[in-house]
Amino acid sequence: MGVEEVTMIAQEALFTIVKTAAPVLIVSLVIGLTVSIFQTVTSIQEQTLTFVPKVIGIFATLMILGHWMLNNMAGFMQTLWSDFSLYVR
Repeated sequence: MGVEEVTMIAQEALFTIVKTAAPVLIVSLVIGLTVSIFQTVTSIQEQTLTFVPKVIGIFATLMILGHWMLNNMAGFMQTLWSDFSLYVR
C-alpha cells in the first residue's frame, strides 16, 4: 500500500467526518448567533443563556439526522473493511 492509497483513505475519512458533523455544527452556530443578537438587542449579558437553546437544538438535530449520520459513518467503515484485503498486500 503506497502513499497515494493512504492519502486517499485519510482524505475520505476527513470528508466523512466533516460531512457528518456539519449539520450539528451549523445548528449550534445558528442558535448561538441568534441568541447573541438577542442578547445585544436586549442588553442582557448572561453567559449561560446560550447553553439551553444549543442543547435543545443539537438534541433535535441528532434526533432528526442521527439515522443519516450513523449510516454515513457505517458506510465508510463498511467500505474500509470490504477493501481490507487490498490494503494488506
